[in-house]
Amino acid sequence: MANQEYPEFADPRARPRYVGLPTFLRAPYNEDLQNTDVGIIGVPFDGGVTNRPGSRHGPREVRNQSTLIRMKNQSTGIAPHELCRVSDIGDAWVPSPFELVGSHLAIQQAFEQVHGHGIIPIAVGGDHSVTLPIFRAIAKEAPIGMIHIDAHCDTGDDYMGSKFHHGAPFSRAVEEGLLDPKRTVQIGIRGSVNDLDLWKFSHDSGMRVIYMHEFHSMGIDKVIDEMRSVVGDGPVYISFDIDSLDPAFAPGTGTPEIGGLTTLEAQLLVRACSGLNLIGADMVEVAPSFDSAGVTALAGAGILFELLCVVSESFATRQNSQSAQ
Repeated sequence: MANQEYPEFADPRARPRYVGLPTFLRAPYNEDLQNTDVGIIGVPFDGGVTNRPGSRHGPREVRNQSTLIRMKNQSTGIAPHELCRVSDIGDAWVPSPFELVGSHLAIQQAFEQVHGHGIIPIAVGGDHSVTLPIFRAIAKEAPIGMIHIDAHCDTGDDYMGSKFHHGAPFSRAVEEGLLDPKRTVQIGIRGSVNDLDLWKFSHDSGMRVIYMHEFHSMGIDKVIDEMRSVVGDGPVYISFDIDSLDPAFAPGTGTPEIGGLTTLEAQLLVRACSGLNLIGADMVEVAPSFDSAGVTALAGAGILFELLCVVSESFATRQNSQSAQ
């Protein structure tokens, strides 16, 4: 309902943040996929977790916390809603969630519809296994590059009878010809392991792995330079696992690891993706049941906004380039 006394509130996104229905970043809700350039889509699925479940509830709580986010990024000057048509396009929900491979197929089919409408997807998980079906939908034509910000490489193999859990989406993506490992950089990797060769696939395939101790010895500026050098000018996807953040900033996740990124470091990494050829992104693994006062979902909402800023800027740049030709 509009209030005639306040014309500045004609745009619902500018109204007091405690009013209205919660959508991702207060974007209009638009499940029919019309009039949308960048679509933010929930993936409420956690059937691929290996320990603590709960990230199926992540999209709903991120929607709630994202009502705190305003429309413009005062650090970068990017106003995503002025660059393109942004919509909350609902959820890629799974009708039969008790079977992992079939669930991934349902997610893939949902993103094929999104991709078929020419919409750039920004997904909110859900566990990290959902990135594999997203790649199957958007990277059929050719393998893509990836900026992967995470505490774990997620290039494992069989675990208790499955190769499709949240610790292995990117080894599967390389094997299926969806992900170019030589244009993939993994940032923030840390934590204890049972096998020092756990992430052997990443190294053997040619991915650039920047462990957390190396991140600090290099300094963030050099990390950013290398990140941009690795992915180059080709199509790039950003995959952000909330457990890349130190548990002090994001306790509500399935596999927390101490010694992680600060929220500011994470923001700076995403902002440094400005100017890249971005074709999609995700933010995954928010598990509200392990959260404290909503801080993890709030961090996720803040990162989601940063992702929207750089993705919308990239979309607008491509559109302007096509118009000029």
